[in-house]
Amino acid sequence: MASKQNIEEGTEFIPKFDDNGLITAVAQDAETGQILMVAYMNRQALDLTIQTGYATYFSRARQKLWKKGQESGHLQKVEQILVDCDQDCLVLKVTVDAGQCHVGYQSCFYRALNKSSDKKLEFKAEKVYNPKEIYKKQR
Repeated sequence: MASKQNIEEGTEFIPKFDDNGLITAVAQDAETGQILMVAYMNRQALDLTIQTGYATYFSRARQKLWKKGQESGHLQKVEQILVDCDQDCLVLKVTVDAGQCHVGYQSCFYRALNKSSDKKLEFKAEKVYNPKEIYKKQR
């Protein structure tokens, strides 16, 4: 087992997966810094991402791997993988060519909590593509 010091300050990549075998992965636009989405990876998804250079995640809902953009064509080319101090969270700096949210926005973070209400959301972005055209088979 790796020492705390080696995990926190060493140069060996020792990703810490949770009890379900997953690690949180935040996709960030490498050019703009915009957070695009948050997903999870299991060991196989992480290995495929490293090997192919394209983001692959693990779908908790479907219990299977999914290469981001496999259906939509909106791939995430991984430019860099950042690892937090505990090695239990990753940031994938990615290059993208189109919106990343399955409902049509550039980012999955297109709404914010309204400052005057603890229950109301307000839109902070416009749709960048029509998901009905991209996901014709599913919708």
